[in-house]
Amino acid sequence: MLQGSCLCGLVQYEYSGELGPIAMCHCSQCRRAQGSAYATNSPIRVSHFRFVTGQEVVKEFESTPGKKRAFCRECGSPIYSRLDSKPDTLRLRIGSLITPIDVKPSYHIYANSAGEWYEFTDGLPRYAELEDSPLV
Repeated sequence: MLQGSCLCGLVQYEYSGELGPIAMCHCSQCRRAQGSAYATNSPIRVSHFRFVTGQEVVKEFESTPGKKRAFCRECGSPIYSRLDSKPDTLRLRIGSLITPIDVKPSYHIYANSAGEWYEFTDGLPRYAELEDSPLV
């Protein structure tokens, strides 16, 4: 069982499934939403995810048509994103996990959109889009 929360602790969740491949997304929206070089995400099954507390303070923002980004309304911590076209899947923000994991990132996506100040040094594969990656 994996556990996670937002920064202020109002939102707490559990995930009882396996994490999917971890991707570091460099698209401009993820960079702005995270305030960092990339968002670190893993696809997870909605059916294995549940809020323990704070579901009422989770706000979903539609960043592009059909794509929602969920965050805590109190502290702003990103929790997940989801696509209307994939209702069984969330893209969990790995930084919100409290439980230690031994899974490492698999690849970079939207690498061509990376900030000009970011330097790739980890040797992981880089893809121009999510759909280009072999592990979607």
